[in-house]
Amino acid sequence: MGLRFVLDPPLTGVLRDEIVDLWCTVTNTGGAVGFVGQVTPDDVWPTARAEFAAVDEGRDRLLAGFEGERLVAMLFMTDNNFVLKDHWRILKRVMVHPDRQGLGYGAALVREAERVGREMGLDALHLTVRDGAGVTEFYARCGYKEVGRLPGALRVAPGDDRDEVLMWLSLR
Repeated sequence: MGLRFVLDPPLTGVLRDEIVDLWCTVTNTGGAVGFVGQVTPDDVWPTARAEFAAVDEGRDRLLAGFEGERLVAMLFMTDNNFVLKDHWRILKRVMVHPDRQGLGYGAALVREAERVGREMGLDALHLTVRDGAGVTEFYARCGYKEVGRLPGALRVAPGDDRDEVLMWLSLR
């Protein structure tokens, strides 16, 4: 079964629950998608509600990847909310279900976001990654360039500060 992408699917109650479940599963298996350690839906819902509101208002976009009817991959393409940055977007919460990793779904998701960005007339896409999570190399293979680091910007535990790595993909 292949991966089917939907840009801005209707955010039904069922899909919202599926997104929160995916978010928890990815986090709880070590994914760096905004939380650290084990989380429950109650931990994720406040952040998810803010993301959903931005999509509902049309400021941000949701790119969802489905295998059949099952949500297995997703990301948010967020607006900068600043006129001088209208020509690029930020990719946030890029995730693939752990049982679907290794199948090329992450690369397909990022390529689809690139296609959408070009279709939107954007000049670039930006994302940040947590150093030490093993994903910097993945994004480099997808064409993203490291353009900076914020040393020790992310505190994942007492005594465990990580760099936030800034990555950029020119669409021009």
